[in-house]
Amino acid sequence: MDTGTNEPEIKPIEQELSPEERRKRRLTIAVGIIMAIVILGLFVLGFVYLINPAFSSYETVARLRDISIILMAIESIIISVALVILIVQIARLTNLIENEVKPILDSTNETVSNLRGTTKFLSDNLVEPVIRLNEIVAVLSRLTDIFRISKKK
Repeated sequence: MDTGTNEPEIKPIEQELSPEERRKRRLTIAVGIIMAIVILGLFVLGFVYLINPAFSSYETVARLRDISIILMAIESIIISVALVILIVQIARLTNLIENEVKPILDSTNETVSNLRGTTKFLSDNLVEPVIRLNEIVAVLSRLTDIFRISKKK
């Protein structure tokens, strides 16, 4: 049964991206990898620096402690901002579901209910009488066939 709607074909994401978008995506991935390597290198350098007794004086350790406290504070601020953004997105999604998707579902349920009532009405008032009429015609046809056959013998 053709509904008259054409469903779009599902294509992989890579085919839909233009060369410029691919280049930007690759650049973003490369920058992320480089940043991860730099951060890992700084952690290793800091660990080696703290283990070496020539460099690990009280003042050096105190400075590193202060720097790590500052970094943890910055990290907690970034995580807090990310959580606020996440909460806002969840609120927007909830609003979308309540105000746009729910009315569509209610309308669809009403349409299905009307369709169910229409099919029940057609079944009771059109299909069943036609079937009964066909049964009667078939019985009468068979009866006439039986009587004709018996007269031929």
